Formats: sequence, structure tokens, C-alpha cells
Amino acid sequence: MLLRLWNGMARRLDRPGCSLISRPFVAPADAAALLLTHHDLDEKGVRSLDVEPTDSEHGRGQECVVVEDSRKGLLPAKAAGMYCIVTTNGYTENEDFTQAEAVFTELPHEPNVKVTPEDLKRIAPQSDLALLTMVRPLGLRRRTTMAYAPSTLITLVGVPLFALAVQTALAATEDLGNGFLHHGVATPISNHRGTVATVDGEGRNVVLLWLMDHRGGYALLMIDAETGRAEQYPMPFQPGDSPFASILSSRNKFYTHFNSYFVEFDPEKRAFTFSQKTAPRCAMGMTEDDDGVIWAATYPNSGIVSFDPATRECKDYGYVHQENWRQYQRSVAADDAGWIYFGVGNTASHIIAFDPRTGKAKPMIPEDERAKGRGDVYRDMNGKVYGQPAPGAEDSWYEFYRGEGKKIGKHERIQKKPIITSSQGLFHREFPDGKRLKTCDLVNRVLVVEDPKTAQVKELHFEYTSEGAHIMGLAAAPGGTICGGTAFPMRFFSYNPETDEWINRTAYGQWNTVVRQGDRFFVGGYGGGFLLEWDPSREWVPTEREKEGCNPLFHTQCRPAINRPHDLLAHPDGKTLVLAGTPGYGYTGGGLLFWDRETRSETLVEHTDILPEHSTMSLVALPGGKLLGGSTTSPGTGGEKKATEAQLYIMDMATKRLEWHEVVFPGVQSYTDMCLGPDGLVYGVADRKRFFVFDPAQRKVIHEEDTEAKFGSTNSQQGPRAHGCLCSARASESTCCS
Repeated sequence: MLLRLWNGMARRLDRPGCSLISRPFVAPADAAALLLTHHDLDEKGVRSLDVEPTDSEHGRGQECVVVEDSRKGLLPAKAAGMYCIVTTNGYTENEDFTQAEAVFTELPHEPNVKVTPEDLKRIAPQSDLALLTMVRPLGLRRRTTMAYAPSTLITLVGVPLFALAVQTALAATEDLGNGFLHHGVATPISNHRGTVATVDGEGRNVVLLWLMDHRGGYALLMIDAETGRAEQYPMPFQPGDSPFASILSSRNKFYTHFNSYFVEFDPEKRAFTFSQKTAPRCAMGMTEDDDGVIWAATYPNSGIVSFDPATRECKDYGYVHQENWRQYQRSVAADDAGWIYFGVGNTASHIIAFDPRTGKAKPMIPEDERAKGRGDVYRDMNGKVYGQPAPGAEDSWYEFYRGEGKKIGKHERIQKKPIITSSQGLFHREFPDGKRLKTCDLVNRVLVVEDPKTAQVKELHFEYTSEGAHIMGLAAAPGGTICGGTAFPMRFFSYNPETDEWINRTAYGQWNTVVRQGDRFFVGGYGGGFLLEWDPSREWVPTEREKEGCNPLFHTQCRPAINRPHDLLAHPDGKTLVLAGTPGYGYTGGGLLFWDRETRSETLVEHTDILPEHSTMSLVALPGGKLLGGSTTSPGTGGEKKATEAQLYIMDMATKRLEWHEVVFPGVQSYTDMCLGPDGLVYGVADRKRFFVFDPAQRKVIHEEDTEAKFGSTNSQQGPRAHGCLCSARASESTCCS
């Protein structure tokens, strides 16, 4: 009997008409973890297809061949009594596969077939043969068991699923009813938000890391650095936001503070041992004082929180320093007298001293020395704290002690006190026994540990669950595919509706907004406000800035005028692209970038020549060479908001001059999105809840209504937010539906 399970149906392939014979077996979402130690999933999957594994007691032969790519997959298959062939990849090629019936480097597509049905018959000589492969395909929310006839395996199974350069998988689209199809998860991968090498309660080397997907920070992952066994611990509160700072304390506890909760994880107890709600929102910097107390300085209003591990007391001091812009506190330090200092950015850098005894804070930098950027502090081994109002100037150092500061100019003898803390990029590599964490790869689920003493390197595989990365930009691309980018991790994805296939690759930066023009696909990305051009007909060559021959090709970037793109307009003239967005960190007012494809030249128009102190959020090309823009009052990240109401404006494309602008809706802060209808009218949304129809000929709104009560607010996203083409994805989800 030859079986094939595909698109939700198990079919016999040895009969005319491929009649339906069995329900599909679909394993639960946590099947990946179960399969590593148990073989009941393999058995259940096989029996649901009405075939049998080995039953030596009754003399029956094996009817199934399991296809796996690692020893972790081989062992449960053999434990279930099945034949197993292995297709190796770069991470598993040196593993022990002596129990496998056969090992191949690949099962490529025709015409380069290296494994034939006859080869498989020699592996499993019984006449009734099914091929069962336990796969984790990109695009699936769940683990699905698939069985194939041997003749179809050669064309359907290609390179290993988790290859470093590119990942390709069949999506197995699911019919949700009412005309909706679920195509799968664009990037079924999470991002780390702080990783540390340490030990558990038995002294075993373990790796701890905060996991983030489209929901925000949702769990802590603990990986055994000797075996690769992974345990996932959900956050003790609802996911949302994500860690921007964390610290591994001298007592071997892992702390973070986000989503308005301060938490402690104890690797010795393998559990969260403390959690407390605080004033909003999240720590941007953390430190430990000489008494072992953990301190956090929080975004956006410089809140201070402390936790004493000895007394278990958590103090929320509230907001201690006010500005009229959102503050970033990327460094925190404590002197040996108990004073806390933190640097502030971005509109005007600062350093603040905080006295825990009084709960009062005081600024330490004169106003004339504050500059755009971020103040920085560190704790020295001499017990004092040193800092710079704006890093870079060698003669700008200050010395701080007991709440007082003095300018010392140059500071050459820097001896930082060892404290394992940093931003969301924290990656502490050193284990206590001297071994070193070389790689912790969430994309390929690979952990690499090296021993400097012996020069030995151990490569391990681990598993974790994820709902997928956050979708940023999404658009129809040449060739009939749906393409875009995800954030954290920064990945490119492509879905082909005809073949039901996903492709997923590493992307250059964060693809905020994407658009098609002719036979090309363009990207407006963060950070730096860059512009890329991708030709889908050519081979993909990873992007490098200012390097010809890449595909996607890097054209330009326009920071600080645009740092975080919000719209990318492909003009109907077929040659012009217009990029809009908010400016760099600490800046107010974003410009417009005009890119001419024919001349490969750019024109950058500053906000002062459009609407001063505004940025453009949405764009529409109007007939007659005109451009309709909708502004936002939002500044760049950490910038000062100066505009009070968003406006609509009309610009002449040739002169780059405004012909009209107006506060159409009093009090509105942003024109979320707009599109041009076939009737010449512009349909838009303001502040994510106010639907309107604008007549550009009359320059007036002819219809408006509040849609929030009936439909809720529209998507909140950095790229186009309300109007999609062919396919749409909710900003709060990571799946693709049509």
C-alpha cells in the first residue's frame, strides 16, 4: 500500500483516483518536544494511516520509512520500530546514525535524483510501503505527520528544512471556512532578548534566554549545555512588550523588567521565584549594587525599581525625572555609598543621580552640556561611578560619588566592575567552569559550546515553541508571490499561493514597508531609512551596503531625516519611489525621499520644507503629478513632540512644494493610512479609528465616521496599516491568511 498525506488528506496512491482512505494525523503544537523523548507520536501517526510499524512478536515486517535529519529524530523512530533514513545537514552530518537504514546528504529534486524508489525498496523490501516524515515546516502552526509514496518523495523532499542560508517548506494550507485560508506562519522563529551562560542547581552548564515572538516576551528558555535538552518556562504574566534589559546577578538569578512587571528566574530551582507589577513600562538599564540589590531604570519616564533578594522586598519609586519626551536609560550604575546613577537619551542627553534614602533624584549635567544623544555611566572598581553626557568626546568625563559630580576631562584608567548586564542584546558567553558559549542560534535551533582548555567544540540541537516573528511589511511581489519582512528576527519571507510553498531568509535590517513597481520589489527599512531593490527573477545575493551585485541591492539611506519608514509609495509613473517616515533618535520632523530609478539618483526633502516638526505617515499619488500626504505628530524615537495636530497636504511632484495643507480633523495625531479609489476619491483612516473619504479635487472630506465601536481600531504597524493588496496580516499575529 502506497500512501500520501497532503493538504489535510491521506490518499492511497496505488489505486486509480487516489481515493480517500484515512483521516490525517495532526500532532499537537508541543509535539516537537514530546518527540525528542517519546515515540508514541510516530506510532499514532502511522496507525492513523492504517499501516503498521515493526511487530517482531507476530512476525510482521515494517511498512513505514521515517525520514529524519538528526539523531534526535532517528532514535524515537527506531524506538517505535520503524525503518528510518536520514538526510543530513551541516549541523548533523557528524552525528551517529549507525542505527539508520541509510544516510544521504540530500534527496534532491529531479533531474538530479540520487535516491530512487528502487533504493527505498531495498531499504524496506515489503510490497506495502509508506514513507512517514515528521517535519517542522516553515509556515505551519503545528507539527504535521506526512506520508508519501516513494516515487513522490524524491520530488517533494529537497534540501534539509533548516538550512542556514535559506529555508523552504510546503505550507499545507488550512481551510478556515467562510472563504478564508490559513497559509501558515511567515517566520516560525523567536528572537532572544538577553542570553547568559551559567549553571543550574546541580552545577551543570545551562544557557538562559528570554524568548520573544509576535506576542512580545512570552517565556524563558533554559538549555542544558551538555545535552541540548531545553525547558521552556512561560512568563508569570500575560505576554506583551519584551525585555530591553536584563541582568544575571552575583547570586546566579536572572532578572528582567518589562510589560510593567519585575521578575526573577532562579536556574537552581528551575522556576520563576518572584514577580511584581510596577509603574509602566519596561527597564532600559539594570545593575546590581554592592549589597546585591537589583536596580532598574525604566522607559519612558525614568522610573526606578529596586529588588532586594535577601529580604524579597521590591520597591517602586515611581517616575523620578521628567522630560517632555520619552527617555531612554541605557546604563545604570551604583557607587559604593548606595547612590544610583543613570544616563538618559535621546532629545537631550543627561545623567541623573538618585538617592534611595530620600527617593529624590537630581540632574548632574549642566544644560549647556546636554546634546542630542544619550548619557552613559559605569561603575568603577574604585567604588565610584564615571560617565559622559554624550559618549565620544574624550575630555567630557565626569566622576560621581555620594550624589555629587565633578568634571575630570579625560579619563584613561577605566576599570569596570564586572556586572553581567546589558540591553536586549545581552550575550554572556562564559560558563563558570571556563567553557564558552559560542553560538545560540534560534533560527536553526543549534547550540555550540567550546572548551578553550581542550579546544573541543560541542554542537547540540534544541527545541522550543514559537508563534512566529512579528510581520512588518507585506505586499504582492512579481511572480505571483506574497513577500515581506518580519522583525525579531529580521527575516525575508515569500509565500507562493500556486505551489503552497514558503521561502524564508535572513533579511538586511527591518523591512518596515514594501511595495512592487513593475518587475521589481522595493523595501523601505529601519534603521537608517534605507531603500532596497529586489529582482525576483535573479539569484538572491545577501545585501551588503554600497556593494554592487547584491540582490536585494542597497540604494541609499537617509538618516536622520528618515530613520523609521512608515510608507513607501511606488508612483504610477513607473520610475519614482517616495519614502516617508519619522526621523532618527532624538529628532523631530521627518522628510521625504524621492528615488529616480532611471537615473539612480535621490532627492531628499526635509520636514522644514513640508510641514515643520511633522513626519509623513501615509502617501497617495494623485493625477496631474500631485502627491497627497497625511502627517503624524510623532517625533523620532526619544524625540520631542512639537506639532499638536496632524494635517493633510498636497505637494507638486515636480517642484516638491506644497500647494495646500490643512488640519482637516481637529485633534487628530496621525493619518494612519490612505489609498486612492477608482473614482478618484481617497479613502483613509485617522488615528486608527476614524474612517474618512477625501475629495482631492474639492480638497474636502465628503464622508467620515468613527469605526472603533463597531470594528475596533485598525492595525498598529510601522508600515502600511489599513489597506492591503491580495493578502493581509494582522499586526498582532504572525500568520498569513487570504
